[in-house]
Amino acid sequence: MRIEEIIKSTVSIDDAKKVVLNIMYTQNVIAEKFNDVLKPYDLSGEQYNVLRILRGQKGNPANMCVIQERMIAKNSNTTRLIDKLLLKDLVTREVCPENRRKIEVLITQKGLDLLTELDPKVLDNEKLFANNLSPEELVQLNTLLEKYRNLN
Repeated sequence: MRIEEIIKSTVSIDDAKKVVLNIMYTQNVIAEKFNDVLKPYDLSGEQYNVLRILRGQKGNPANMCVIQERMIAKNSNTTRLIDKLLLKDLVTREVCPENRRKIEVLITQKGLDLLTELDPKVLDNEKLFANNLSPEELVQLNTLLEKYRNLN
């Protein structure tokens, strides 16, 4: 369905605005479907992102700065996210012995098990969106989105 139909626009929309509207609308559709996957686990997309980052550390702790710079949503409140994951026993948080101002965060076995359970569901969700595109179109879409994001 065209974006004009979705937003019920009766006026002509220039292509630059149409691209922005399409990306914003598509992001919302993707987020809704992804949240549907995470909802039974009482997990937000940002919390999931933190767990994925920590799993990628392969058993090494990550400090808050490392987590923040690797987040997809850069404006996320990392401290609040870690606090919520702590309450669910999905991560541990300790003060670094060498630098007491540095907080180290590790994913727990419970967090790893949760990601293992979620992995196939997340993959299925990603494939759902990719099914409408050929492999070549997926490469092209990624290239165009990366080019579009580059504001220089």
